[in-house]
Amino acid sequence: MADRPPREELVSGNAEIIDEFRANGGKVGGPFEGATLLLLHTTGAKSGKKRINPVMTFDIDGKLLIVGSYAGADVDPAWLHNLRANPAAHIEIGTDAYDVRARELPNDERDAVYPRIVEQAPGFGGYQSKTDRVIPVIELQPS
Repeated sequence: MADRPPREELVSGNAEIIDEFRANGGKVGGPFEGATLLLLHTTGAKSGKKRINPVMTFDIDGKLLIVGSYAGADVDPAWLHNLRANPAAHIEIGTDAYDVRARELPNDERDAVYPRIVEQAPGFGGYQSKTDRVIPVIELQPS
């Protein structure tokens, strides 16, 4: 497993989810109960610091996908900015941990999978309707 950054580097509000995830083999309760989460380790695009974000994940046609929804905000999440600058990342999923390479799906691929994501997690349909930006979908490929 990769070195963990100091607690102060964890995104505010995520520390409890990260602790619960690690204590329970990748399972968490609350608003994420029943969802499949992973812990996404990225490198800050400007700072170079290690960051960790819990992110909901989807397995569609054998592809491990995450969604840059930011709950429908008009800007992309910081972790996506980091992946665009440095697509090499590390994930913890369940009790496994490994390195990945992020690939942002082009619009045609994104448009084909987004309805399937919404079928599994209807909230993502609401997020898309809240914003004018096209919410990106990222494939995480083992590296």
